Amino acid sequence: MENWSLISLCVLLGLTTRWAVSFHSYSGAGKPPMFGDYEAQRHWQEVTYNLPVHEWYFNTTNNDLNYWGLDYPPLTAYHSLVCAYVAKLFNPEWVELHASRGYESHTHKLFMRATVLFADILIYIPAVLVYCLYFCDGSSKQKVATALCILLYPGLVLIDYGHFQYNSVSLGLALWGILGLGLGWDLFGSLAFTLALNYKQMELYHSLPFFCYLMGKCIKQGITGRGCFLLAKIALTVLVTFALCWMPFLSDPKQSLQVLHRLFPVGRGLFEDKVANTWCSLNVLIKIKTLLSSETQLFLSFALTLLFILPSSLKVLSKPTLWHFKLALVNSSLAFFLFSFQVHEKSILLAALPVCLVINEIPLIAIWFLLTSTFSMLPLLVKDGLLLPYAVTSLAFLFLSLYLLSALERTTDEELRLGLYHKLTRLPKLNLIIKWKFWFSLVAMAALSFTSVWLEPPAKLPDLFPVLVSVLSFLHFLGFIIYFNLVQLMEPPRKKSQKKTN
Repeated sequence: MENWSLISLCVLLGLTTRWAVSFHSYSGAGKPPMFGDYEAQRHWQEVTYNLPVHEWYFNTTNNDLNYWGLDYPPLTAYHSLVCAYVAKLFNPEWVELHASRGYESHTHKLFMRATVLFADILIYIPAVLVYCLYFCDGSSKQKVATALCILLYPGLVLIDYGHFQYNSVSLGLALWGILGLGLGWDLFGSLAFTLALNYKQMELYHSLPFFCYLMGKCIKQGITGRGCFLLAKIALTVLVTFALCWMPFLSDPKQSLQVLHRLFPVGRGLFEDKVANTWCSLNVLIKIKTLLSSETQLFLSFALTLLFILPSSLKVLSKPTLWHFKLALVNSSLAFFLFSFQVHEKSILLAALPVCLVINEIPLIAIWFLLTSTFSMLPLLVKDGLLLPYAVTSLAFLFLSLYLLSALERTTDEELRLGLYHKLTRLPKLNLIIKWKFWFSLVAMAALSFTSVWLEPPAKLPDLFPVLVSVLSFLHFLGFIIYFNLVQLMEPPRKKSQKKTN
């Protein structure tokens, strides 16, 4: 009974935080002609409800692709269609073709926020609770504390409820996929992750670790025996799921090719805006877009992404345990974020999900990463008028997670998973160095957050503060990808966790 009370309290705090953030401004409110991501989600409901399926991804008289044209896979479109049917019941004006463009009202805002909250309650929050109850070590209170910290991660809350998106759907489906594989339900895990991939194409960030984990498990069972049969069942599950999701677009090759063209807009270039990745940060010193051709940029980003993904993925292929799988997910998604083509600042949420899953094992580093990932989106959050929610949720997450997970006390070499690295380098007091870096990093991020808002940049450098935010965040992420690779490749998990994660 006590456990259920703790779980209920955890969920209530998570939902309250989400709903409180939703009362603040959203992306593009009152800013014609494009408005923002809130309008994009509403517009997709308008398009999917009023137009036939074969027009959803094509530029037509009734579907101007330059005005928030659909650029996500079919499952996102189907979700928009379901929301549109519900919206029509409340007020037909919300999804009226053409006339509803830029529609804004208090009632409609409540409806849109409720759709995000419903998706959270249906998909993401249950997945978090199941993960913590089944796969986190410690007492019931510690498991609930871990769940609370994951649910209060400010990055996802601010983007989904402030900026306005449905990232919790794709991340929740991916988490159900991880749960399926962890519980030995490989077909369910494959189904869930395939649905995640068909909701947002950015789930490709997680795809190679999923493939290597399942392939490693098949090889372990005997590739000519049980393993071959398992591989066939997984392949069939994935193919059937893809076929069902894409069925309306498979009858005509032009349809499926147009959808793919919308999903992977190579013509947009290597990067846009001020993203905390390699290319945007390097562009401060070297104008990559000017010096290199588009083909060279594409090849270079592909090669570097693959180079940084392979070590951890090959590790999970040779040793398919849940621990190595989670670390491979972190390393893969970080490599994609840092080196791949056409990255958005919100894509860091894909790396944040697997980091949330190791917050109980490596609390200090995970908390540090999650705060940095939120900070990296500061220019976007300031633009959307979310500075106050950003400050409050970040501080609440920092102090609650440090206290509930005893993060500052759990910093021995073993708990930081750097025992072998420490022996090789013989650095004195490595744990103290990491603690000092943690606090220095927080002070630097807080100072830059303050100056970004309260100080005017020089007239000749109007983008000074966004660039500083992206470069500082990039340096952090570069350190994190080195750390997580070291943990996975050099230090095996502790014996206590090994039994549980195999």
